[in-house]
Amino acid sequence: MSKQRDEGSVTVELALALPAVISLLAVLMGAGSAAVGQLRLADAARAAARTAALGAGDSEIAGVAVQAAGRPVDVGVSRDGGLVKVHCSGSVWIPLLGNRPASADAVAACEPSRGCGL
Repeated sequence: MSKQRDEGSVTVELALALPAVISLLAVLMGAGSAAVGQLRLADAARAAARTAALGAGDSEIAGVAVQAAGRPVDVGVSRDGGLVKVHCSGSVWIPLLGNRPASADAVAACEPSRGCGL
């Protein structure tokens, strides 16, 4: 009766499974990076909408959005019927894919005493 040798089989199995594990980690890191970037844009839009609701001018609103996002973003402000809407757009870096466009909107009610900067 011959005895088979199993030495080295764990190493071979690890060598075969390692690329799949690394690929899965890269996908998860990419998704996490995209989510964080999108959340920062959403936070920037919300902060800018709050600032606009307090009656700030467009340049101050844009400054607040850029500061909250931590990177350059394009900011659009529209006012209508006691509401102010802020649209922030920029890019989100995703590993292996590079920069991808992203955007976020936020709406706030104008403070009655300040009038949304109108």
